[in-house]
Amino acid sequence: MGKFSPANERIKHRYLAFLGEAKRFSTNSVDQVAAAIADFEASTGFKDFRQFRIEQAQSYKRKLGGAGDDGKGRGLAKATISSRLAAMKAFFQWLAQQTGFKSRLTYSDAEYFNASANDERIAKAVRERPLPSDEQIRHVLRSMPSQSDIERRNQALIAFTLLSGARDNAIASMSLKHIDLTHRRIYQDAREVRTKNAKTITSTFFPVGTDIELIIENWVRLLGERLCGPDDPLFPATKVALGESGHFENGGLDRKHWKDAAAIRRIFKQSFEAAGLPYFNPHSFRNTLASLGEKICPTPEAFKAWSQNLGHTHVLTTFTSYGAVASSRQAEILKGLRNRSGSIGGEPDAETVHRVIEHLQRRANS
Repeated sequence: MGKFSPANERIKHRYLAFLGEAKRFSTNSVDQVAAAIADFEASTGFKDFRQFRIEQAQSYKRKLGGAGDDGKGRGLAKATISSRLAAMKAFFQWLAQQTGFKSRLTYSDAEYFNASANDERIAKAVRERPLPSDEQIRHVLRSMPSQSDIERRNQALIAFTLLSGARDNAIASMSLKHIDLTHRRIYQDAREVRTKNAKTITSTFFPVGTDIELIIENWVRLLGERLCGPDDPLFPATKVALGESGHFENGGLDRKHWKDAAAIRRIFKQSFEAAGLPYFNPHSFRNTLASLGEKICPTPEAFKAWSQNLGHTHVLTTFTSYGAVASSRQAEILKGLRNRSGSIGGEPDAETVHRVIEHLQRRANS
């Protein structure tokens, strides 16, 4: 067989257009589906999709579960396998409804791309992720040099990630006009800022300390001294210039936005390693903030506001995706509750009962 099938390419083009235009998948999501379909095609020797047999799906599942697929002899992660099989199942369900395929495929054929129940549970299991503590982040900030403009930018970048809770790709595309120091607000306008799912987010600085805010205030002031305007990047890219040695060198701050978040992740990695700490990526700061919110928010309403400040429409997103309690902290909490009540069946204090009743009454009246 050849390395592609013309008939397959035509129907794939239609399907990928369907995902992008009708289902509103992002470009990255469409690319992932295309890669999964191409991987399946390769496993069949690029046979025409009209020649599909359930044995092909079974063989493909064995291939995905085989050792060495990640290049290190460990096999693909269960979550990766589950994602690829789900993409193939959806594709064949769509194929079974298309002219020219209805007589050759049935809707139930797609069910053979289901992963086993055990593999699905493993793939969807919520795992405890390491997150940086408030003390670790401050240690990194104190350890960072802050003499040159580039060094001050890098320090402000890490401080702003904690202060805002914004995602790295959004931060890379922010301009000066998107931050309001007077009202301590951040405007992630999806028309200009690369937010997740193109969602516009208005948030307030998280209460992580005046020292963190001061770093950002000094940084914005420096940009003003460099005559930067509202449309200039909040965190400019590094200018690459030809040095006297004939080699490309760091030429200071550019007036361009970063094209993606790769440079931000490199800065985080270098800064944490230089401070003698393991690398924590920018997204882990959102987990830190979620954990902090669980500790200091006194009411459900306060945590809802905290959740919205992270850009979450539903508070359960914060709880389930970011708010998992570490096992060590879980043990501390249960131990504290036992000591407080005096026994497993101890009575809660009057203040706690009163707050719970008030919350239930508000829920009933809303």
